Amino acid sequence: MLARHGGFRILAVTCRDDHTGWSGPEPRDGFGFVLARRGRFRWSADGRVVDVDATVGYVSAPGVEERFSHPAGGDVCTSVEVAPELWRGAAGPALYVDARVDLAHSRLLAAVRGGDVGYAVADELLGLLVAASRAPVLAGARDGAMLAAARAAILAEDPGGLLPLADRLGVSPYRLSRAFPRELGVTVTQYRNRVRVGKAIDRIAGGERDLAALAVELGYADQAHLSRVVRTQVGRTPGALRALLQGSSRPAKATAQDCTV
Repeated sequence: MLARHGGFRILAVTCRDDHTGWSGPEPRDGFGFVLARRGRFRWSADGRVVDVDATVGYVSAPGVEERFSHPAGGDVCTSVEVAPELWRGAAGPALYVDARVDLAHSRLLAAVRGGDVGYAVADELLGLLVAASRAPVLAGARDGAMLAAARAAILAEDPGGLLPLADRLGVSPYRLSRAFPRELGVTVTQYRNRVRVGKAIDRIAGGERDLAALAVELGYADQAHLSRVVRTQVGRTPGALRALLQGSSRPAKATAQDCTV
């Protein structure tokens, strides 16, 4: 448990399972959503399968039975549960976690580290709820398996471009290029930039201070290039993010639980 107060509960869930089959059905009795911090897994509800990672989250609703599969190994997630009067939920079961939602998530975890649950945590939680409610709801994944593999490759390491990525996946670059905007609402280039900005946010929140070295490590030409891209995606420079997120020098520790949320 990371925080609990009035109409909300925030949990860190660590799953170390690596089973490829589906778990038994797990009914939900409240509203909320889950955002991955590390790793990836599969979630299923009402016949829909979603590949969850740092860029795609899922929404829980009362009465829905959920199943989980962990073919990629362990993962760490933040589970947010809220009372109906606070819910500003998306209409669909999955949402694209853009850089602004990612930043709101990091701000919430930074507030948790500060310990002021009644005000600071509640305030940042409301900000995350607003950001998540504005995030694109994902369309039906016609090319779901291919897109999941492409996302995993980009998250793990930059494949070096659209053409090498398509070649690695054994698909047409035209098909791959069209799949990203159709399923996620962003181009493959925008997705790659979102992943790099997400890694920058994560490193800065974890205490990184050498922004010039971070820029080079993430593939930017220099620190100024990193600053421009980050500011475009989240409205703040890396230096501003450092002041915002480094109130505590260490990330919130995830509590080991089973594979349920």
